[in-house]
Amino acid sequence: MAANVLKCGTGIGARLIFLSPSPKSPRPFGHSLAHFHQITANSYRSICSKPKVCDSAADASSPSARRRSVVSFCAATDASSVEEAQVEAEAISDGDEEQKKIKDAADLLDIRVGLVLRAWRHEEADSLYVEEVDIGEPEPRIICSGLVNYIPIDHIQERKVVVLANLKPRNMRGVKSCGMLMAASDASHENVELLVPPEGSLPGQRIWFGSEDDHQNQPPPATPNQIQKKKIWELVQPHLKTDDTCMAMLGMHIMRTSAGVIISRSLKHANIS
Repeated sequence: MAANVLKCGTGIGARLIFLSPSPKSPRPFGHSLAHFHQITANSYRSICSKPKVCDSAADASSPSARRRSVVSFCAATDASSVEEAQVEAEAISDGDEEQKKIKDAADLLDIRVGLVLRAWRHEEADSLYVEEVDIGEPEPRIICSGLVNYIPIDHIQERKVVVLANLKPRNMRGVKSCGMLMAASDASHENVELLVPPEGSLPGQRIWFGSEDDHQNQPPPATPNQIQKKKIWELVQPHLKTDDTCMAMLGMHIMRTSAGVIISRSLKHANIS
């Protein structure tokens, strides 16, 4: 991995210090470039803050001392400061790898725009709705959602929703549920809202995280068996939140369709599941 190099001092006391990973490598979620530079700047100051000069006039009288009398930063570098800088750089690198792993996993989820054609109460489970959802396939999906205690049924009927479509089907009290409606909830889980696709989005459109380049490079979705075996949803879900404008996010990556961004109607800093 390439490194940014700080030259510290002059003459024989100079040091070349390798502090930071390549600027091309991704930064951890929630860490801006300014924050990254502040880390390296603080490390530089902690290492290169104490000049060493000649201690006496007698020493200064000799030619070798005069050569040494030039202010030389880092000639007696504190080993603990160097180690601290290395730890900071390694932590950033480790964070990069972890967040890339999460983003790559999220790209394998088959999240789509859906349209609820009709919804009704599950006959065998008081807390469940059963929905018939168009997600752009020849036949609508049947999906069960535990939303009875949170969302009135008329707020679901004929509404556009966000569907996680490549989970393994589950039998829910006699009804085979083939997917999940994605919703935001506050920390107490007392308030729950379905995620809302943007105006102009169409059933079946795939949703992604990030920029248009991320959309163009999005891989095909994983199979339901792969999602379950590799625990992909379990890896990604804790990092799905709404921000202070109610936009759905994966870390710093916006959740979006080609028509715009995915939102919650009113819940800020909410968990998404």
